[in-house]
Amino acid sequence: MRARPVPSLTAFQSGTQKLRVGVVVLDNFTLNAFSGFVDALRLAADTGGRSRQIECGWVIMGKGPVRASCGLSISPDALPVDPRRFDYVAVAGGNDYPTRVQPAWLTEYLWEADKLGIPLIGLCTGTFNIARAGLMDGRTACVHWNVHEYFAEQFPKVEAISDRIFLDVGDRITCAGSTGSQDLALHLINRHCGAEKAQQSLRHMVLNDRRDASSPQAHFASEIRDLRDPIVRRCATIMEQNLDTPFLTESLAEEVGLSSRQLSRRFQASLGMTPSRYFRSLRVRYGAWRLVHSTAPVSTIAAEVGFVDASHFQREFAKQYQMTPAKYRKSPGASLV
Repeated sequence: MRARPVPSLTAFQSGTQKLRVGVVVLDNFTLNAFSGFVDALRLAADTGGRSRQIECGWVIMGKGPVRASCGLSISPDALPVDPRRFDYVAVAGGNDYPTRVQPAWLTEYLWEADKLGIPLIGLCTGTFNIARAGLMDGRTACVHWNVHEYFAEQFPKVEAISDRIFLDVGDRITCAGSTGSQDLALHLINRHCGAEKAQQSLRHMVLNDRRDASSPQAHFASEIRDLRDPIVRRCATIMEQNLDTPFLTESLAEEVGLSSRQLSRRFQASLGMTPSRYFRSLRVRYGAWRLVHSTAPVSTIAAEVGFVDASHFQREFAKQYQMTPAKYRKSPGASLV
């Protein structure tokens, strides 16, 4: 009996699509980042959500069945396809980012695509894989705030940022993942297929609008999203990611290319307080959140948010919330940090 051809490969071979993407999916991949990216392409590719690859084409590639971090298993459509068939090659990474090795075939394939001038896309932690291949050195990568420290530690030659949902610099497009992958796909659809097709995909996903690349990532501290000053927003993001480390205004100012006095003035203008005071407030607020959302002892939480001991944390907490951490944990409105 003759094998039935894989639908996506059959459609892709027509060669009429305005946007063609090869997606390498790796074991333990994050489902939301992968599915959001592919589904945005699917909904723009045809009318009525019928999924024919007319305007857009995509091939899911890999070396065999893989399992998402949530447990769902999928089988890629094909082994890695000649990169010249694509406008972009994307890597859908996953929760294996702490691992410092990757399959040799993946590194070779990414190098081949790069030599041919095919832009590379890192979806979620797929950026780790591109960097692990040595193809991000000297560049800037957008990564999810939750993995920022892991990325910075593993790839010191790459500047990591987490103050936006994706970064498109032409031959490298890096994305924080999760729902940001949809916005990245819509960005590419708008570029190659037009605003009408991007809007078509949005309507099917029951979304009002697509977010720009510079849209801030969701943060624990909600005010970060609304900061108009990009320098202050970046600094606040850095603070949020390093709550357990010592803070020096001078070091932060140097990182963003300002003097300590200039940085303090911008914080005062945006937040009405100095950088050091804002950092201390963030620590206490996160400690309050942990009190409600965990059963960890106060001493453990104090250490998590960078206080030298529980007594210091309790004093600062009482100043900010007018009650002890123990009382706060039991209070009815404690979830509203």
